[in-house]
Amino acid sequence: MQEIVEQVWSAVRGVWRYRWYIHMVAWPVCLAGWLFVSQIPDQYESKARVFVDTTSTLAPVLSGIVSLQSGADRNLEILTRTLLSRPNLEKIIRMTDMDLGIVGSGQKEAMISRLSKTIKFSTGRGKDPLYSIKYTDYDPVLAKKVVESLITIFVESALGGSRKGADSAKKFVDSQIKEYEQRLVDAENRLKEFKRENAGRMPSNGSDYFRRVASAKNKLRQVQLELKEAQNLKSELTRQLGGEEPVFGIIPSAGSIGATPHALDSRIISLQSRLDELLLRYTDQHPDVIATQETLQRLETTREKDLKELNANTPSFAQPNRLNQNPVYQQMKINLNQAKAKIASLQPRVDEYKAKVAELEKLIDIIPQIEADFKSLNRDYSVTKKKYEALLSRREATDLAVKAESSGQDDVKFRVIDPPRVPTSPTGPKRPLLETVVLIGGIIAGIAFAFFLTQIKPSFDTPKRLQTVTGRPVLGYISRVWTPLEKRNRKKNIIYFSAVGLLLIGLYSGLIMLEVLNIDVMASMKGMM
Repeated sequence: MQEIVEQVWSAVRGVWRYRWYIHMVAWPVCLAGWLFVSQIPDQYESKARVFVDTTSTLAPVLSGIVSLQSGADRNLEILTRTLLSRPNLEKIIRMTDMDLGIVGSGQKEAMISRLSKTIKFSTGRGKDPLYSIKYTDYDPVLAKKVVESLITIFVESALGGSRKGADSAKKFVDSQIKEYEQRLVDAENRLKEFKRENAGRMPSNGSDYFRRVASAKNKLRQVQLELKEAQNLKSELTRQLGGEEPVFGIIPSAGSIGATPHALDSRIISLQSRLDELLLRYTDQHPDVIATQETLQRLETTREKDLKELNANTPSFAQPNRLNQNPVYQQMKINLNQAKAKIASLQPRVDEYKAKVAELEKLIDIIPQIEADFKSLNRDYSVTKKKYEALLSRREATDLAVKAESSGQDDVKFRVIDPPRVPTSPTGPKRPLLETVVLIGGIIAGIAFAFFLTQIKPSFDTPKRLQTVTGRPVLGYISRVWTPLEKRNRKKNIIYFSAVGLLLIGLYSGLIMLEVLNIDVMASMKGMM
C-alpha cells in the first residue's frame, strides 16, 4: 500500500513539473469545445395531450351479447403500438412537406430514422386515457406540424379501425359458415348412407354390441330359469297325481254320506300347499322344506293310525273311487294343465333368444366395427354441427356489433386537452452541461498529456525510487538550495499558473452566466406575451 501511495505522489510531482503543458492542452481543447457547443442549433419541442374515451352508451344494454368495450380498448392498444410504424412515418413526411427536400432514398431513410427516434408517444399509467405526443426539431414550426400530423393519424386510425375490423370479421365468419355448412351436409349424407347400408345392425338406444350380447344372454337365462321352474312344477304335479292312491280326506261311501271327516285333513292340505310353494322356490335340502316335510309326514302318520283304528271297528263295504269329485284333486289337475301351457309358451321364447344370441355371436367381427364407424361418423357430425351453430351465433353477434358501431354511439371519442403550439423557447441542447463536460474534458486532457511527458522524460525525485529503478545503492544525495531570487521566481510561476487556470474557469463561468441570462430573458419575454 505504501508503494502505491509513493507511486501516486511521484506521478503527481511529475505532472506538476510539466504543469504548463496542462494549460497548453486544456485551453485549445476548451475553446474548440465551447465553440462547437455554441454552434449547435437550438432544438424546439412541440407537444400535445389527447384524451381518449372508449366508453360506450350501448355497452350496458348489450352486456353479455356483444363485447363493445373490450373491442375498442383492444383496437386502441394495437393502434398505440403501431402508431410509429414506417407507413405512418412516411405519411407524416408527406403531410408536413418534408419530402420536398428529399433528393435520394438515403435522405428519406435518414429522415424516417430520425423521426422514429425523436417522436415520443406515451400513455398514462394503468388505464389512464391521456396520451402524450412530443417531437423535437430545429424548426419550431415543423415541430408543431409533426405533432398535428400525428394527432390526425391517431384519430383517423382509431375511428376507422374498429369498423374495418368488424367488417373483416363479418366476412371471415360468413366464409367459415359456408364452409362448415357444406361440411355439415356432407357429414349428414355420409351418416344417412351408412345407416342405409347397415340397416338392422346399428346400435339402438345407445347400447353397443357387447351390451346387446350380454342383454340377450341375460334374457335367455331368465326364460330358461322360468322354463325349468315350470318343468319342475309339472313333474311334481304329475308325480303327485300318478303315484300311489292319494288320500285327500275320508271320502264317504254311499251308505255313509254325511259322516264327519278327520280333524287333520285341513292341516294336511294346508301343509301340502305350503310344501308345493317352497319346492317351487327352494331345493329339497332347504331348512323350511325339510321342516314342512317332517311335519306333514308326522300328521299323515297320525291320520293313517286313526283311520286304521276306525276301519277296524267299522264293517267294510264296497266303496267306489270318488277322487274326481275331490276339489283338491281337481285343483292339482288344473295346476298341471297350467304348467304344461306355460312350458309350451316359454319354449319358443327360449328358442328365439338362443337364435338371437347365436346370430350376435356370429357377427362378433362385424358389428363392433360397424358401431365404431358409426360413432366416428356421429362424432364428426356432432363436432361439425357444434362449430356451425357457434359460427351462426358469432355472426349474429358480429351483425349486432356492426349495427351498434354504425349507430355512432360506440365510436371512440377524442379530445385534445393541450393542442400543439409553436415553441418560443428552445428546449435543447443543454449548453451549460455540455460546456461543463468540455471544461472537465480539457483539464483531463492536459493532465494526461503532462503525465505522458513524465513517462517519456522520466526523472527521479527521491533516492529510494532511483535505487529501486537502478538496483544500485544510493550513497548520498545533495539537496537543492533555493536562492531568494529563485524563490520569488518560483512563487511568480505558481501565481501565473494559477492566474491562467482561474482565467479559464472565469471564461467558463462567463459562458454559463451568458446561457443563464439568455434563458431568463427568453422566459421573461414569454411571460410578457
